Amino acid sequence: MGNRFLCLTHFGRKSGRRYRTVLEVIGLRPRSGEVLAIAGLGPSSDWYRNIQAAPAAEVAIGRRKFVPAYRILGESEAADAIAGYERRNRLLRPVLRPVLSTLLGWRYDGSDAARHRMVQQLPIVAFRPRDEAEPDREGTDR
Repeated sequence: MGNRFLCLTHFGRKSGRRYRTVLEVIGLRPRSGEVLAIAGLGPSSDWYRNIQAAPAAEVAIGRRKFVPAYRILGESEAADAIAGYERRNRLLRPVLRPVLSTLLGWRYDGSDAARHRMVQQLPIVAFRPRDEAEPDREGTDR
């Protein structure tokens, strides 16, 4: 699927079992090497909770694989990322807005105010290759 989806390999926070979760890529940042994904079920998403409890093992996207570090985008940066995703995927709008409305529990209309409200509920995570000097656990930017 090229750069449209990534496969996140992570560990269960309670079981320690290895899991693989496929996430849609909502943005690529070539300069920083970051790949953006949204926690579509919110902060209670298992993969999201798992990466906060233990470092993820791998991100695979296209032919690229790396051991990831991550950060959670702040509200303004996350809203800009969603706006960019919507601009790049205009043909998905008839499907995207109803799906987001269902996930959010309120009518998502694609306005700037709605984007800001959405990213308060659905975190956006930026994965990048971890530097060898980084500790095993990664913090978050808020």
